[in-house]
Amino acid sequence: MPLRLEIKRKFAQRSERVKILSSLYSGSVCIWDYQSQTMVKSFEVSELPVRSAKFISRKQWVVAGADDMFIRVYNYNTMDKIWSLGSPDPNFTLDGHQKGVNCVDYFTGGDRPYLITGSDDSTAKVWDYQTKSCVQTLEGHTHNISAVCFHPELPIIITGSEDGTVRIWHSTTYRLENTLNYGLERVWAVGYMKGSRRMVIGYDEGTIMIKMGREVPVASMDTSGKIIWAKHNEIQTVNIKTVGAGFEVTDGERLPLAVKELGSCDLYPQSLKHNPNGRFVVVCGDGEFIIYTALAWRNRSFGSALEFVWSSEGEYAIRESTSRIKIFSKSFQEKKTIRPTFSAERIFGGILLAMCSSDFICFYDWADCRLIRRIDVNVKNLYWADSGDLVAIASDTSFYILKYNRDVVASYLESGKPVDEEGVEDAFELLHEVNERVRTGIWVGDCFIYNNSSWRLNYCVGGEVTTMYHLDRPMYLLGYLANQSRVYLIDKEFNVMGYTLLLSLIEYKTLVMRGDIERANDILPSIPKAQYNNVAHFLESRGMLEEALEIATDADYRFDLAVQLGKLEVAKAIAMEAQSESKWKQLGELAMSTGKLDMAEECLVQAKDLSGLLLLYSSLGDAEGIEKLASQAKEHGKNNVAFLCLFMLGKLEDCIQLLIDSNRIPEAALMARSYLPSKVSEIVAIWRNDLSKVNPKAAESLADPSEYPNLFEDWQVALTVEKNVASRRVHYPPADEYLNHAEKSDMTLVEAFKRMQVIEDEETEDALDENGEPDEEVLEENKVEESTDEAVEVDADEPEETVLVNGKEGEEQWGTNNEGTSAN
Repeated sequence: MPLRLEIKRKFAQRSERVKILSSLYSGSVCIWDYQSQTMVKSFEVSELPVRSAKFISRKQWVVAGADDMFIRVYNYNTMDKIWSLGSPDPNFTLDGHQKGVNCVDYFTGGDRPYLITGSDDSTAKVWDYQTKSCVQTLEGHTHNISAVCFHPELPIIITGSEDGTVRIWHSTTYRLENTLNYGLERVWAVGYMKGSRRMVIGYDEGTIMIKMGREVPVASMDTSGKIIWAKHNEIQTVNIKTVGAGFEVTDGERLPLAVKELGSCDLYPQSLKHNPNGRFVVVCGDGEFIIYTALAWRNRSFGSALEFVWSSEGEYAIRESTSRIKIFSKSFQEKKTIRPTFSAERIFGGILLAMCSSDFICFYDWADCRLIRRIDVNVKNLYWADSGDLVAIASDTSFYILKYNRDVVASYLESGKPVDEEGVEDAFELLHEVNERVRTGIWVGDCFIYNNSSWRLNYCVGGEVTTMYHLDRPMYLLGYLANQSRVYLIDKEFNVMGYTLLLSLIEYKTLVMRGDIERANDILPSIPKAQYNNVAHFLESRGMLEEALEIATDADYRFDLAVQLGKLEVAKAIAMEAQSESKWKQLGELAMSTGKLDMAEECLVQAKDLSGLLLLYSSLGDAEGIEKLASQAKEHGKNNVAFLCLFMLGKLEDCIQLLIDSNRIPEAALMARSYLPSKVSEIVAIWRNDLSKVNPKAAESLADPSEYPNLFEDWQVALTVEKNVASRRVHYPPADEYLNHAEKSDMTLVEAFKRMQVIEDEETEDALDENGEPDEEVLEENKVEESTDEAVEVDADEPEETVLVNGKEGEEQWGTNNEGTSAN
């Protein structure tokens, strides 16, 4: 039966006239790094073509043979030539080819004294060099055979020919398994890496690397910790329980297990699996299966099969072809034969028998082979939970966790209703979808443990994925031992490692998923305190924030939970313990948004959040707080906050002084021109002195209003206004009078003052008669109006120095002092 090896191209490199793996017609040898796909070294061997080159890793040598009839050996690290040989005398001669022999290779296994030769007669011959007889002739190539080799890991022989093809033969049956043709002209060399399934092929026009089969170790572990694996045809066993109690087990450390030879297998194993109770082990490969007893390794049954799967009850099914599946009983007797209406490319066992094509999967019951459900998904693997209620379907890019409703299925089938091509509609319920590729996986209760494409060991409970460990190399899951609370993995070198996964933690999460909180709380004390944060994160993902806050131990995490729940007192206690400014600030903003202003002030003070305090004090109208804040802002160098505080308090002199101290003299001058014109001359002098250090000419161009008042519009009016409002700037009206001062106009204080003068002049002119004498009637009317009109009121509390010009309702006008700047 065929090996059915999956072959994938991994690397291609084109070059000119590559004769063999890394040797050229030009007489040079090149060494390529297949991972980075770059040439590492190149060196010249001969002026004639180099026919063959080999790398001897034990000696770090490169051996090359050329048309000059010399074999040369180079040290790989230095590329120094070690020795040269001519043609030695042969020990014996094997005669059988009709034409010249181009290549030869030894069988590396110790059980057969074989070698293989390739010839210009288009055949390859396998020889027994002890009996000096030809064992087998491999025919099929149509041109000279230029390269041959026995693969050290797989039971195959590889031959390459000038007809452009590489043929793969079974090394036991000598049957042709596969033919490869990549269209790169003639094949000149093939090579392998020991311990790997990668092969390299050298052509006229380039180099190809292929990978044959999977590198997953053929191994299986039963529920008691006994592991059986296959190395080639040899079967070996180890027992995890043999690791003594005195050995300190570390997560990820290789276990020192004693390997025992269990026997051999008559076929080349490609898969190996225990049955559910661990009594039997099935080995599948070469298109056949053999069932052995797990302890004595005795043959109990065998047959032809492309695939073999166990049911959860110990029955099994085989796939003989894409159109025929057979089911056998526990006593190894055939029960049924299924001929699906589609091409069954894979089968999976478990609670139900599953068959899948390239784009859907169908589930059948084991008893009567009735269709249960068809699901349209591209399936790579299938994993059933031990309870039979959950199943994980893995595809190329994600996996799905489904719930199997067996009661619904049973009642539907008992009703006698016909089942259509889609099956029972409510047989499965999609619970979760996770966008990760599963390499290998197992179920522990309702917890799905798997490693993903990035080789992280994760587990999924209730749709929440938790990363347990980051693996440093490819490893594959074997199983879980509940009594040790450890999950075990194996690498391709058959090293076994264990990682801790607490069963109590899994049980707790499972009970929470089922809604059984009381039982979950009973299990909680058995979980180590170090895992409580893990539990709290799980509860948070389920929306159980209160319970998560009670369990969590990490201060930062507890603070976040308290903030989410709005438990400000709890968050405040954590912040006091941690003394973290970021926590105080976050808590202060939350307290402010919820109206707890006293707590907000305390938090913002602790956080030294001056901007937040400015917002809070200004909203409260707290002049005393703003004054304190101004001092704090100066101490901490927060000049923007300090300036705003002083400006709101009407301390304009301090504002200007702050600008001068901050070396912002031009802004100080402009502010003085707008609010304190009497200070302009003093600041201009400072400005002129400072600017003269950089640009004396520009400093001389600065105009002082005391010297050039004509250049400053309404200068004398501005000085008068300053005197009138100076006494009122430090008076702060209560906040409840805000509405009385809310309306503003675009008029400045200077404009308002000038308008008042115009009104007074008009009233004086109206009080004179035709002869210029005072009119008694008009004077009397003016006296009445003066008694009813309100006095001119200048409110220095307004931020923009507004002034009430007329107190009558509906005739109020406000102005802001926003005069122009000095002329330069």
